[in-house]
Amino acid sequence: MVKRFFLGSYFFIAALPLVWLLLTSVKTRTDVIDPSFRVLPTQTVEASPPSFNPTTAGYRDLNEPISGSVHGFLHFLWNSIVIGLLSTIASVALGTSCAYGFSRFDIPGARDWLFFTLSTRFLPPLAVVVPLLVMYRTFDLPNTHIGLILLYTGFNLSLAVWLMKGFIDEIPKAYEEAALVDGYSRWQAFTRIILPQARTGMAVTAVFCLISAWNEFGFAMTLNNARAITVPVYFAGLQGDIQGIPWPRITAGVLVFVAPIVVFTVLVRNHILRGVTFGTVKQ
Repeated sequence: MVKRFFLGSYFFIAALPLVWLLLTSVKTRTDVIDPSFRVLPTQTVEASPPSFNPTTAGYRDLNEPISGSVHGFLHFLWNSIVIGLLSTIASVALGTSCAYGFSRFDIPGARDWLFFTLSTRFLPPLAVVVPLLVMYRTFDLPNTHIGLILLYTGFNLSLAVWLMKGFIDEIPKAYEEAALVDGYSRWQAFTRIILPQARTGMAVTAVFCLISAWNEFGFAMTLNNARAITVPVYFAGLQGDIQGIPWPRITAGVLVFVAPIVVFTVLVRNHILRGVTFGTVKQ
């Protein structure tokens, strides 16, 4: 009973922001900014009780171009999907390869290299935005998808290396040695033995890398003002609308924006549950 109470309380607290977003997205802007507290979208008529009156105007208007733009929400969502997925795939692929090298080979100065890799996470990202902007202008990378993909891959690579090294260290070397004795090459042993065993760690790493790239705002705002604009920057443009802040439209966009992350996390939930306890119990 106590367990259910605490789990129910936690679920209520965790789900409350999403429920509030959902309720706000089906209200009119007048209901949202009404000084009187109103949880549900209702319509009051004189001499009659309030009636439940939701609207989908926030979702219908979601893809309308904002001021100064010719594109709607779906265009920016597609930019976020392309940039987020490609940078996540690149981070996990490179991180897994680097982690395998650090885990299985005797690399001179490996501890120093690993610390240097981790130290890139110590620096606040926006502290290097000016030199990055100068460098990107030199190589004509602003307002391009590849520019943000390379940037997010670089910043997530250190996290991917450290996470994947921990997972690969837990995979017994005897598996590879047996494969090499059977005539497998090092590459075949890596792709057929290590990668299937490390898929749990890859799923966990992919979730963290995707969330980081999906929600990033500072670089996306600084390095893009025309093409390759992501959804967080789109929301910033909505807040500057001449008609005021369109809260139903923003909350509808937030729910649509959150949906891919929720779906992806649910699909790999079994790997995540295994990943958070990986290596804690010795067999």
